Amino acid sequence: MPTSKAYRVRAARCDHRSTDEEIYRTLRRITDPLERSWSKLEAARKIVIKFNTMMPPDRIVRIEGRRQELVDDSVTDAVLRLLRERTKARIVMTDTTGSFAKEELNIRPILERHGVEYVESNLPPFALYDVPGGGLMFTRYQLSAVFKDADAVVSVAKMKNHAFMGITLCCKNLFGLPPYPPHGHRARTYFHHVIRLSYVLPDLGRITQPCLNIIDALTGQAGCEWGGQGRVCNALIAGDHIIATDACGMWLMGHDPASDWPRPPFRRDRNHILIAAQHGFGTVRLDDIDFETEVEPPLAAFDSNEVDREENLRILRRTACEQGLYYRDHRPELASRFAGSFIYLQEREVVWNGPDPSKAGPVQKVSAGRNSAVWLKKADPEEVEGEHFEVYEDILKNFPRS
Repeated sequence: MPTSKAYRVRAARCDHRSTDEEIYRTLRRITDPLERSWSKLEAARKIVIKFNTMMPPDRIVRIEGRRQELVDDSVTDAVLRLLRERTKARIVMTDTTGSFAKEELNIRPILERHGVEYVESNLPPFALYDVPGGGLMFTRYQLSAVFKDADAVVSVAKMKNHAFMGITLCCKNLFGLPPYPPHGHRARTYFHHVIRLSYVLPDLGRITQPCLNIIDALTGQAGCEWGGQGRVCNALIAGDHIIATDACGMWLMGHDPASDWPRPPFRRDRNHILIAAQHGFGTVRLDDIDFETEVEPPLAAFDSNEVDREENLRILRRTACEQGLYYRDHRPELASRFAGSFIYLQEREVVWNGPDPSKAGPVQKVSAGRNSAVWLKKADPEEVEGEHFEVYEDILKNFPRS
């Protein structure tokens, strides 16, 4: 059915005890109306898909027979069956494994059954991708070259809270793409550093532009992304834009898509979905979305865990911004002195430097117990990644008063 709205999302009830065939039929029913998705997918010669699924088999957590923290096998199978039925494309799944362990790719039998290749995004070849529009946190990112000739991208995520980001749905799912050291610098304390990640995620969304976004909400998890509390949600969600899909998913979790730090579930960092929408990428306004749902919020009791006191987080956020601006103002000196290395800045001093930030140990060790942020930066005289230091200026300018 034609619509004047730029985004379309569908949500359906699907009991977590459903058979594989019932799950497939529900997914087909909610994806059929996504004409914009299928027009791109059906014309594609190569489709790249990112599932939230990596985990050694002996660490997979289940609730009521379904995967609690990861996309369930039945949903994975249904997605690939749909793509095989409606496209003639070469389908490639990609992700990063932290230890390069083959057992982490626990859905390999499903991929093989559908003739889907796997490309390890942690291994070369890599490519630099400029963010359309110039980027929010960085101008460009190093990712697997698998996206260079991709005609369409699909993101399939689990419905979960996240201790740092508040929620993790289709956009946060993309954080599995940047490579780890030694090939990349996606140490948790770099992109996942306080401040940066909320802006990095919209950048990854703009680069990859997933045209089909699916949230497995048969079951989910509250509290945090790993080791949280299982939830039975009995739903599936699909949309043609990653931010609009996540906004509807957040609403169904019982969260306001337009809420922001320090309001729960965004207890530590800003709402990356809202940031994306504020910069013209998608929307968090449900009235702007052609959204039809058979289920109502909340699907279950969702909220993020409190990881630290708000007053401490205010200090960390403020001092992280201050260190970022200090680097900007002293970049010629610091980038020349530590060229090619990573540096931790704290209270305007380099407290650690080296080629691999993972060797520095926990952030708590680097900070030496001081109640101020340590800010990690690759010292590059050319500033190839093009960090947008104005982010730190804007945050300090609009910093909430205590």
